[in-house]
Amino acid sequence: MSRLPVVVFLSALLLLCEGNPCCSVPCQNRGVCTAFGPQNYECDCTRTGYHGHNCTTPEFLTWVKISLKPTPNTVHYLLTHFKGFWSIISSISFLRDAIMTYVLTSRSHLIDSPPTFNADYGYKSWEAYSNLSYYTRTLPPVPEDCPTPMGAVGHKELPDAKLLAQKLLLRREFIPDPQGSSLMFAFFAQHFTHQFFKSDMKRGPAFTLAQGHGVDLNHVYGDNLERQHKLRLRKDGKLKYQILDGEVYPPTVKEVGVDMHYPPHVPDAHRFAVGHEAFGLVPGLMMYATLWLREHNRVSGVLQDVHPDWDDERLFQTSRLILIGETIKIVIEDYVQHLSGYHFKLKFDPELLFNQRFQYQNRIASEFNTLYHWHPLMPDSFRIQRRDYGYKQFVFNTSIVAEHGIGRLVESFSNQIAGQVAGGRNVPRPIMHVAVKSIENSRRMRYQSLNAYRKRFSMKPYSSFQDLTGEKEMSAVLEEFYGHVDAVELYPGLLVEKPRPNAIFGETMVEMGAPYSLKGLMGNPICSPEYWRPSTFGGAAGFAIVNGASLQRLVCDNVRGPCPVASFSVPDEKDSGSVINSGASHSGDSDLNPTVVLKERAAEL
Repeated sequence: MSRLPVVVFLSALLLLCEGNPCCSVPCQNRGVCTAFGPQNYECDCTRTGYHGHNCTTPEFLTWVKISLKPTPNTVHYLLTHFKGFWSIISSISFLRDAIMTYVLTSRSHLIDSPPTFNADYGYKSWEAYSNLSYYTRTLPPVPEDCPTPMGAVGHKELPDAKLLAQKLLLRREFIPDPQGSSLMFAFFAQHFTHQFFKSDMKRGPAFTLAQGHGVDLNHVYGDNLERQHKLRLRKDGKLKYQILDGEVYPPTVKEVGVDMHYPPHVPDAHRFAVGHEAFGLVPGLMMYATLWLREHNRVSGVLQDVHPDWDDERLFQTSRLILIGETIKIVIEDYVQHLSGYHFKLKFDPELLFNQRFQYQNRIASEFNTLYHWHPLMPDSFRIQRRDYGYKQFVFNTSIVAEHGIGRLVESFSNQIAGQVAGGRNVPRPIMHVAVKSIENSRRMRYQSLNAYRKRFSMKPYSSFQDLTGEKEMSAVLEEFYGHVDAVELYPGLLVEKPRPNAIFGETMVEMGAPYSLKGLMGNPICSPEYWRPSTFGGAAGFAIVNGASLQRLVCDNVRGPCPVASFSVPDEKDSGSVINSGASHSGDSDLNPTVVLKERAAEL
């Protein structure tokens, strides 16, 4: 589309926006709109690379850049094909480092730092910057005085949330993820993100209960000192635990006295107590909580072997830093690697950014929280050791964890496929109420449209409903509900968007989610030049644990007996049921004392 029709179109929209000319979003390319009365406005194009009344005319260098830059789908295609080529590239250190540096910087620089807006301040303010009880916002909320809920386009009223969810999101038949994601992946996504997605529903979805706005492992240690102290053994740097059938499990609520969300019918013996108060919800969350509990106590033992003179506090604090490092490495090299589908091997190496313009701070955006509602991942039932559990049998049933054991849960979840997230109509009926609530909360936040976020993250906006969905039936429903493709809401749009070929997500989910993820991970303090050194982690032994971390190692170091294959993708049939010789067990009572031999550990790494 040439610039003239764009200007004509924007001018027509402005005539509709009697109260606020910025409702039509006249400023393009990240220009900032300021209204001067009901008809006049000004676009601030500073440092956007564009100029003109609506920031639509590119500067010369910007024109060259956008002319040469491939589309996100082209880049995705290149990275998910030509496996042999990427294997060679990944084996050449300087090339891999150069590409990984570009991936990190190009993605992270899409996230504003310091933060700019929140749900109550659609303009720059000290409150939006300093008040950590808010989620930040990538785009300001739609002004309240606009002619339509989405600004200046679409119907005067949004469709009923329940009807919308029923027509477009409700599962008719389970659609498996063509990328082969496992339930091990699904539960990891849930357990990992709940440390920083903790909306304060008493105050509203704009507010968060999380203090750190990033990876601090409060789901392991608690989100305040009182909870942390109740969970700690206060000896040898370890966390409290109990022994069931010779293996370590979390202590009970009755023993430690922390608040956990359990319904009345759950007996005291099954009320496990962990850092996150809601992790008793499903066995998959408690499985990961148990693995990290065991890992913390194992790492504390390693540190005590190396530093017998250290007190409980230093052993605990250093173990926590090590586990944060392990988590970030697993997320980048296992989790993000899987969901990207890339043949290029991602690498966790904070030193790649030491010579770059990078800020070691992070604020969680509410849009990131919203897009991470991946409920289509969940199957119709959960199969563990040839037993099928429906939702009623699975939810708040922590007895499953101890009954089957962590190793068997890992094996079962690694072998059951998850659902496809994009493409619509794949949210299971038992958790449809969560999808409806997500739509309702998004409206309370007054998010801008799916297309507005596509433009913000350097994607071409969809030109029609069929362009969005890739088919005719759902696009017709969307047209009836919204009237204009620029009025499609963010959350429903993400779930009905056509998936990339043989992929779990559509383009928007990946191109929005990746910048938030990588900025949050690499913006962690442990990745800074001041922290990223062996002494931070107790010396060479602790640093080696961080640099050698993987999902498979986490499991093998913390289950008794043969180690099951732990995978974010369902293994081929020939590999299913395989075990890995993990050597000595790290979950029994004997390992609660510092018995790990440093030389053996170093040899493994």
